[in-house]
Formats: sequence, structure tokens, C-alpha cells
Amino acid sequence: VQLQASGGGLVQAGGSLRLSCAANGRSLGDLRVGWFRQAPGKEREFVAAIAGSSRYADSVKGRFTISRVRALNTVYLQMNDLKPEDTAVYYCAVTRTIWSALDDSRQYTTWGQGTLVTVSS
Repeated sequence: VQLQASGGGLVQAGGSLRLSCAANGRSLGDLRVGWFRQAPGKEREFVAAIAGSSRYADSVKGRFTISRVRALNTVYLQMNDLKPEDTAVYYCAVTRTIWSALDDSRQYTTWGQGTLVTVSS
């Protein structure tokens, strides 16, 4: 599978963006999909994942929503109430790992190219 992340951009604090992770080459149907982000000078961190139900990092709970549209073979990350600390390159990736390991980037086998989100204060 190949992943294409898009939807990033510049937004003011409190604004919203929707990121897309489109897959081609095979269906995402039985794969688990995660979003990670990496800010300048920081390590890549878990944001959200979907595997039937959804899982979120504490820092984005209540603000971000991950969803899947099977007909479009796409996973979305709706980001609301954005904060300057959300500024990062966002990556989507796929895995078959167990639920408890969804926040571990080492479990993901295929990554998209990343899309930059910049939140101004």
C-alpha cells in the first residue's frame, strides 16, 4: 500500500483543519491506521489511531477526531481548536499491531510523506 497525506496548512489558533490519508495499491480495510506528528527538534509522537474504535493521545482528546471512509479508501483526521503546540509535520501510517501498541511508531510498516500543519498564535 502507498499512503498520501494531505490537508495541512497555516491556521490561526482556535481554527480547524482536516487531514486526509489516501491509500492506493490495496484496500485499507483490514489495516489499522495511525496519525503521528513531529515538531522541529522533537521526536515523532502518536496522535490518533483507528482500528474499529479510535484511540487518541491525551493532548488531542476532545479536539481531534479520526475517521475512516472505506468507499474512498481514506482515513481523516479532523483537528479542531488548534493550538500553536499542534504545529508539526503530520504523518499517517498503517499497521497490523495489537490495540495496546497502536501508539508505538515502531509497529507501523508503511508511512505517508507527511503534511505540514502550522498554527499561529
